[in-house]
Amino acid sequence: MIRRLAAACVLALPLVVRPVSAAADATQVAAEAEAEAEAWVPPLAPVRVTRPFDAPGSPYGPGHRGVDLGGEPQQVVVAAGSGVVVFAGMVAGRPVVSIAHAGGLRTTYEPVVPAVRAGVPVARGSPIGTLAAGHPGCPVPACLHWGARRGAAYLDPLLLLRPPRVRLLPWP
Repeated sequence: MIRRLAAACVLALPLVVRPVSAAADATQVAAEAEAEAEAWVPPLAPVRVTRPFDAPGSPYGPGHRGVDLGGEPQQVVVAAGSGVVVFAGMVAGRPVVSIAHAGGLRTTYEPVVPAVRAGVPVARGSPIGTLAAGHPGCPVPACLHWGARRGAAYLDPLLLLRPPRVRLLPWP
């Protein structure tokens, strides 16, 4: 729970907090919040989590630095958000695509046979490659390991799809 809360706080860091006057249009504020939530899409549809995020306790500690999503071999994988491809190639014998997004966020998709190359801008929802079979420990025909990090901090990428709701409670 603390790890997820910490990840949510790190995700929320680049958000700009602005004062809202009593006369502010509530409809506009709600529309802005909804637009922020729609800035990300799942890289595979439907979303079937086969292994959840487990934040490491230290930079080299054990954990699962992303989520595994079940899919089918050759299924199209899309960019979860708009950005620029910073890597598309092989890492340790597996095909990987990494995308840099605004605010220092980077998402990584593996094993994905790239349909893009480094330096190419991609739009949210645009195809970046196809899912390859052979992800270790995958209980279905193919699994996508989807990772997210900001700087050195690994984040639960599912929080991009379901941003945490912040509510202020009255002070006693």
